[in-house]
Amino acid sequence: MAWWKAWDLTETLKSELSGKFERLIVALMYPPHRYEAKELHDAMKGLGTKEGVIIEILASRTKTQLQEIMKAYEEDYGSSLEEDIQADTSGYLERILVCLLQGSRDDVSGFVDPGQALQDAQDLYAAGEKIRGTDEMKFITILCTRSATHLLRVFEEYEKIANKSIEDSIKSETHGSLEEAMLTVVKCTRNLHSYFAERLHYAMKGAGTRDGTLIRNIVSRSEIDLNLIKCQFKKMYGQTLSSMIMGDTSGDYKNALLSLVGSDP
Repeated sequence: MAWWKAWDLTETLKSELSGKFERLIVALMYPPHRYEAKELHDAMKGLGTKEGVIIEILASRTKTQLQEIMKAYEEDYGSSLEEDIQADTSGYLERILVCLLQGSRDDVSGFVDPGQALQDAQDLYAAGEKIRGTDEMKFITILCTRSATHLLRVFEEYEKIANKSIEDSIKSETHGSLEEAMLTVVKCTRNLHSYFAERLHYAMKGAGTRDGTLIRNIVSRSEIDLNLIKCQFKKMYGQTLSSMIMGDTSGDYKNALLSLVGSDP
C-alpha cells in the first residue's frame, strides 16, 4: 500500500477509534521506521522531553535501522533528527545520543582484538573508578563506537581490573538520563532480548500501565524477534508475556495485543 494511502486510512481510523486501542492500531499502520521516527518526534515536541524513549530507540537499533529512521524523520517532519536531538538535549546526554545515532557500533565480522579490549577496559577504569570525578567522554566514546562482541570482552576485562561490573561503576559514577543511556547500551550489548523483556515488564509492573512503552516495544519487535523476547520474559519473570498483558489490559486493546504477541512459548 502506498504510504499516502496508508496515511489516509490512518486518519480515518483515528476518527473512528479512541484511547489506547487507537494508539495501537495507528502504530500498526505505520511502516516500522516511520513509526519509530514518529515516536522520536513525539518524545521531543512540546514541553519536556521523554529521554527514555529516545534512549531506548537509539541504543537498541542497528546502523541500517537508524539510517532508515533518520531518513523517514526528515521526510515526515522536515528537519534533521540529529539537529532536533541536539536542540532538545544538552551536555553529556546530548553527546551520547548523537554518538549512538551515528551508528558506529555495528561490526558483523565479530573480530575482537584482545589487546585493544584490555586497553579499553584500562581506559574506562582510569576514567572512572581510579580518579576523583569521571571522564564521561571516555565512557561515551568506548560504549558508542565499539562493536558488541568487542564490548563484551571489554566488560570481562574491566571486571577483573575493577573488581566490580561495568554496570556498578556506571551507577556510582553517573546519574539521571546519562546513567540510563549508558546502562541501556550495556544491557543491549549483553542481551538485546533481555533488554526488551525488561522494557515490557517495566511497562506493566506496579499500578497503571505505561501504554506507550508497551505498544512501541510489541509493535516494533513483532516482526523481528518477539518470540525470542517472549522466551526471555518467561525466564526472567516466571510468567508469560501474554498472561501479564491479560492481567494488565482490557477490551479490544487487550485482544489486539494478545493477537500480536501470539501463543505462549
